[in-house]
Amino acid sequence: MSEVYLNGIFVGEVEQPLEFVSQLKAERRKAKISQNLNVSYSEAMDSVMVESDKGRVRRPLIVVQNGQPLLTENHVRQLERGELNWNDMVEQGIIEYLDAAEEEDTLIAMTEAELTAESTHLEISPLLMLGYCSSLVPYANYAPGARISMGSKNQKQAIGFYVANYFVRMDMDTSILHTPQMPLVKSITHDISHYEEHPSGQNMTVAIMTYGGYTIEDAIIINRGSIERGLARSSYYRPSIAEELRYPGGLIDEVSIPDKDVKGYKSERDYRFLEGDGIIYPEAQVREGDVIIGKTSPPRFLSSLDEYNLASSIRRESSVDIKHGEQGIIDFVLLTENEEGNKLVQVRLRDQRIPEIGDKFTSRHGQKGIVGMIVSEADMPFTASGIVPDLIFSPLGIPSRMTISHLIELIGGKVGALSGRFIDGTTFHGEPEEQLRQQLQALGFRESGVETMYNGSTGEQFRVKIFVGNMYYLKLRHMVANKIHARARGPIQLLTRQPTEGRAKEGGLRLGEMEKDTFVAHGASLLLKERFDSDRTIVPVCEQCGLIAIYDEFKDRGYCPICGDAVTISNIEVSYAFKLMLDELKSLCIYPKLELMNKY
Repeated sequence: MSEVYLNGIFVGEVEQPLEFVSQLKAERRKAKISQNLNVSYSEAMDSVMVESDKGRVRRPLIVVQNGQPLLTENHVRQLERGELNWNDMVEQGIIEYLDAAEEEDTLIAMTEAELTAESTHLEISPLLMLGYCSSLVPYANYAPGARISMGSKNQKQAIGFYVANYFVRMDMDTSILHTPQMPLVKSITHDISHYEEHPSGQNMTVAIMTYGGYTIEDAIIINRGSIERGLARSSYYRPSIAEELRYPGGLIDEVSIPDKDVKGYKSERDYRFLEGDGIIYPEAQVREGDVIIGKTSPPRFLSSLDEYNLASSIRRESSVDIKHGEQGIIDFVLLTENEEGNKLVQVRLRDQRIPEIGDKFTSRHGQKGIVGMIVSEADMPFTASGIVPDLIFSPLGIPSRMTISHLIELIGGKVGALSGRFIDGTTFHGEPEEQLRQQLQALGFRESGVETMYNGSTGEQFRVKIFVGNMYYLKLRHMVANKIHARARGPIQLLTRQPTEGRAKEGGLRLGEMEKDTFVAHGASLLLKERFDSDRTIVPVCEQCGLIAIYDEFKDRGYCPICGDAVTISNIEVSYAFKLMLDELKSLCIYPKLELMNKY
């Protein structure tokens, strides 16, 4: 007898488990029991598992009987005419959904040619082994899995037209590409997902060559003329929010231009963009430090005595200003209320982002790279027919990564651009490479995709043929303008007295062991003295007990808390972090004794 479990709960026993399982499947295909039910038999445990719970991953497959799929040509024609739909085929048992457990007992054929008498199911399409983003990669069957995965993830970071109503939304850190395009080489997923409604890249003329050494380490070269014509330009949006919060005691924040007697008043220049209501006007050009929403708040700490104190009426400044390292144009101002009925002000900043050295670009094949050089159009190489590439890609990125799909897309894009049509590059079902080559030859070009090119600087003909074509390139959201960061002086942490961390906090750049080595190797080791004294401090040390002494500023004298006055106290220069460590050791009851020696 075999045990039967329904959603993990024991419900009974059966004598012939395999017959029971096949009978359940037959009933499901006749739509007599729920399509949501899956059944499997475990020989090792001698038990039948019936599952109908939520949260299981299930996928559709075509049912095969006696080596023949139940989906016939007649069904396909009915589907095309609209006489039959997906749900009808599921109810008729032509297509069924399997979960991971039931799939263990099946033999699934990828294509009809692979069907045998033992086959139980047929894949609807081999493309279904890929996810949504991966299936957007053209000719993915010509590239390693790791590169397809990389290309899939890169597409998620691409700047495009992410939503149609972006103009009235307050999304955080978003970008809009000014002139997005549909790819010339596309897959069936582009049509199914209506990709033309939210494209994320542009078709560029790409030449595969080294040019002046600026394509080292995956870098790319971009044509300045293309950028001036609007290539890969985008707008960056970032919102700022201020609300009038309510505090205990009936106190409330106030959005207005702060008075001069407000604690923390900045300067009149900082408030110059604010209108009478304390809010900035649209299309104002602002930079770091400019106030965009003026706001004052009640004092932070109110004691019972403050009620009788005149100073309690002094409010504090809590305006919203442009953060460190940001600039732009005020794009949109929204006045509304939050859930509690308090005034809420949202201001969106807009900044145009023109491609610059350091911005990240990628093809759909995981061939990502940053801009290493922007070359003027006059110095760019050109083909015999006068075509100047928008982008130069290094040939060294191909051999080790084996992204042949990258090369096929270049030829496909070239054919598509010359013949004025889209190329089907669907994985496993795309237009064959041989066909693309024949069409390219028929259009008057070399079938290999190479062309004679000339040096833009000297006018000399290159001694090699250059592989050139059209490719869909994506601009990613990792832009230099969002990451560039430097500082001389600035805020420090309260505990360690070292510079704060991160760009947002106007932090310093840490110098580690490896960076130290580069300075030493460069012959600039004295620079380390300057670099490593961000938390330099002078502390009095008792020469008798070796502990940190005390300096009394009022009496202008130093003394040791343990040894008293009759000892020698020396001022030494140490890192504040070291002084902090000594204090922490003392809190652990460890006696850190400093033994002072004369330098000379």
